[in-house]
Amino acid sequence: MLVALAIPFAPSAAQAPRSICIATAGSLTRKNWLAPAENPAGMPARASSPGRAPLALVADVPLPGPAKRFDYQSLDTTTGRLYIAHMRGNRLDVFDTRAGALVASIHGFPGATGVWAVPSLHHVYVSVTDRHEVAVVDDRTLAVLARITGADFPDGIAYAPDERRIFVSDEKGGADLVIDGASNEPLGRIDLGGEAGNTRYDAPSHCILVAVQSKNELVAIDPASRRIVARYRMACDHPHGFLVDEPHRLAFVSCEGDARLVVVDLRTMRTTATLKVDDDPDVLALDPGLDRLYVACESGSLDVFAQRNGALTSLGELRLPHAHTVAVDPGTHRVYLPLQDINGKPVLRILEAQNQAP
Repeated sequence: MLVALAIPFAPSAAQAPRSICIATAGSLTRKNWLAPAENPAGMPARASSPGRAPLALVADVPLPGPAKRFDYQSLDTTTGRLYIAHMRGNRLDVFDTRAGALVASIHGFPGATGVWAVPSLHHVYVSVTDRHEVAVVDDRTLAVLARITGADFPDGIAYAPDERRIFVSDEKGGADLVIDGASNEPLGRIDLGGEAGNTRYDAPSHCILVAVQSKNELVAIDPASRRIVARYRMACDHPHGFLVDEPHRLAFVSCEGDARLVVVDLRTMRTTATLKVDDDPDVLALDPGLDRLYVACESGSLDVFAQRNGALTSLGELRLPHAHTVAVDPGTHRVYLPLQDINGKPVLRILEAQNQAP
């Protein structure tokens, strides 16, 4: 079911920035959008029935700190550096995926949740929940450049490149905090009317999208005016994590309340599929080259799906303790899973995608 509300902008056009988010009551896609042609030769073979996920172990890399919870990751594809928020280790881990080695483990990030690398600014943004702030790290020196307050529980982070603005979910505060990327100054808060899940930027629509989990909604924000443009009802309970497959105009939404994965067509904003996953699904990652979707569930599994023509097919699951967060390198098809407690120690498990036999 689709429920959408288009919200007009204030009439002071001389002062308000021009609206560039193209969200309407029934679409997040421009009318002349053409989806890319499918390439069957590039697709992995389907599993006839769900089984073990088609992933091979590459390495378990020991990580420093206590055997406690991790959260989001962010891969800078220009340098190959993977930034990992070790939430209850109170640190930011920096892993070089090209060298296969830990670069640094930086203290001073108590309760780190969200992390997002912005190579064009040479900044890495980290949500530091225990200090109610967002830390800005220089990706060349790994020094903290600024600490920005204004969020009760900062979480997911997104970047709007044209406006050079950072949008941060304030989960408990029911808002998105907006930060100027050039000055690292806060620009204000956007009231969402409910708890904020993850926040992401969608380039084709030029909108910031936020999962408002306590209202079962996905909200579209214009990054220029910083105003809500539309609200879309999600057909599940407590949508927290999500990601956007921009070329195919699909959103994959993980719902913690009923352990479901919802597929939304961003051309019509209608739900095209609802799939059962393991309990407590949260972080998702997409390998666009293989068209594989990974769903990390804190209850202890990594669910793997193949996507073709908007449909998902299960490729199986991998049972892992506290598999809460997942990242993918689209160049190597390697999958990264920080696991908090393997024989009493935290490790970064590295897996490699494998094609399944027909």
